[in-house]
Amino acid sequence: MNLHLLDGALLLYAVSLSLYLVSVLAHRASFSRGGTLFLSLGFAVQLAGMVVRWWESHRLGYGYIPLSNMYESLVFFSWSVVLLYFFLKGRYRYGAFGLVASGLSTLLLLLPFLVPMSRRIKPLVPALRSNWLAIHVITCFFAYAAFAFAFALSLAYLCQRSWEKGGEASNWLPSSGVLEDATYRLVLIGFAFLTLGIITGAAWAHYAWGSYWSWDPKETWSLITWFIYASWLHAHIMRGWRGKRTAILSIVGFAAVIFTYFGVNYLLSGLHSYV
Repeated sequence: MNLHLLDGALLLYAVSLSLYLVSVLAHRASFSRGGTLFLSLGFAVQLAGMVVRWWESHRLGYGYIPLSNMYESLVFFSWSVVLLYFFLKGRYRYGAFGLVASGLSTLLLLLPFLVPMSRRIKPLVPALRSNWLAIHVITCFFAYAAFAFAFALSLAYLCQRSWEKGGEASNWLPSSGVLEDATYRLVLIGFAFLTLGIITGAAWAHYAWGSYWSWDPKETWSLITWFIYASWLHAHIMRGWRGKRTAILSIVGFAAVIFTYFGVNYLLSGLHSYV
């Protein structure tokens, strides 16, 4: 049942993406409203799917919040992106932001069909049988959602800034100033949650393995990612970096996020390799 709901959310996100694309390319505000409607429906259906999966895990005797493996984390990742969009929507009322949210959420829910991973509910490995599971994973994926959004807006910024310099700014993208401001706020949000994620991860590691830090590949790459975004904030706030440099650093930071999330699990072995 949970997979039917989650696949239904994927379909609704894909419809939302299509409507936002028509809206920004044809300059039809009504399609943007339709995109928001389907994005909202997908968000609700996906939440229902996660709740049902939680309930089904209890029926199977496992009883855990569905955040334990690659598939479940992708589902929560995509849901977090849409949640973040609704948070931003009050300040940035641009169809392009809905396009980013629907595009990212669609892509994340498509990945299990493109990359080998199990979608079955399975018993937890001993190290994951802890209340820290929800606390740590939720904080980390709120951070990842913010960084993913910032990455997309940084790419949009580079395009828009280039067009503005040529006197041909895109009228379906916000101005480069708006994109830069939104990126800053997203990096700030992501950095705060990543910091909490690392702290809760250290507490969990001490509970599970008796050590706060063991230089496991996931821990190491999380720290590398933290330093990149700490550098981003330092450069932006203290050194006055703006424009292209911070956009590129945002893209580099998200590359580190992707390696921390996917690369460590599929390319490196360690204590955190739960596919």
